[in-house]
Amino acid sequence: MSFERLNTPKSGFRKFFQSLDEWFEYKDKGKWIEDMKGSIILAASIIATMTFSLGTNPPGGVVQVSLENVSSLESFDKLCSNVTGICAGSAILGSMYNGYVKFLVCNTICFIAAISVIFLLVSGIPMDNTFSIWLLSTFMCITLTSLALTYMFAAVMITPDSILNNYNNPFAIVLLVWVAFVLIVHGVHIVRFLVRKCCKCLK
Repeated sequence: MSFERLNTPKSGFRKFFQSLDEWFEYKDKGKWIEDMKGSIILAASIIATMTFSLGTNPPGGVVQVSLENVSSLESFDKLCSNVTGICAGSAILGSMYNGYVKFLVCNTICFIAAISVIFLLVSGIPMDNTFSIWLLSTFMCITLTSLALTYMFAAVMITPDSILNNYNNPFAIVLLVWVAFVLIVHGVHIVRFLVRKCCKCLK
């Protein structure tokens, strides 16, 4: 009798984690991966293209110079402004807003994360295990979060202060909701990974 009582808690924990594992388990993991692989590569490719374009052609544009005014490299160097420090081809908002650096950092993170997703999917690494799916999910969360931050900083830079002052709080609320949503979804994957590890330890 005492032996059964000692084994009851362990058996209960085993059943609990097994039920959680079954709830988190995909019904057809292989089909889900094949269906999502093409969609994820397409989305990551579009995001990488967008962020590359934003990095080379930022909001507000760059300083344009007519070729008629540039006859030599010496005259090209003289096209830099002594007041703003902006040279030909430089981002106009780069020297006017402190948020430009934040925009550039988020845009770069988004670009690197997007091409990392593409590389992960085309590298031939098996995607039928929990760790690979978790790693792919992490990169996608970083990509989408940094993309949202890039949009926010870009919108703040080009929006007039008269309009931005009236809608500053909604910007912050939407951003917090998005971050919370990403953390919840990513937390589910972390819990799923831990549950599977616990199930293996209890076997």
